[in-house]
Amino acid sequence: MILKFTIDDQTYEIDVPEQVIEEGREFYDKMDRDLDKGWQMSRFWVENPDLYQRCQIVSDRILGAFHTENKRMLLLMAGYILSRVPHIDEVIVDTSGDITLTEIVA
Repeated sequence: MILKFTIDDQTYEIDVPEQVIEEGREFYDKMDRDLDKGWQMSRFWVENPDLYQRCQIVSDRILGAFHTENKRMLLLMAGYILSRVPHIDEVIVDTSGDITLTEIVA
């Protein structure tokens, strides 16, 4: 599956093998349990992030994986988004430091 991920004016197509998504299901469920406890989103604490907010949080992790060239984390996090929003068109990530401005286009 392909996740289009835009950083500034550059769009990347992250090709996530179905096997990564299948093998990551338990990990993704654990991520959801952790997110159920709340998350700091920029300057705001969100008690129980909704699906859109969860994708924003994970997109921030993808951005970090791009910067550190951590391909495994990149694929795993992109797989989370694809497993939760299979008909997603694109993620337009905010690079100003405010993850609440990241756009999830479905």
